[in-house]
Amino acid sequence: MATLLWIIAVILVVSGIYVILARRDLLWGIVLIVVGLLVGPGGVSIFNV
Repeated sequence: MATLLWIIAVILVVSGIYVILARRDLLWGIVLIVVGLLVGPGGVSIFNV
């Protein structure tokens, strides 16, 4: 389960960086990065609350 959370978190953070750099949409990029950090098992996982 931890591996799956890491993969989802990485995808979300990379997508957030892509949105910020390529599409110039700062708000959605920040939202994706924050959600990625919340989902990741290294941070505060929303699935463990």
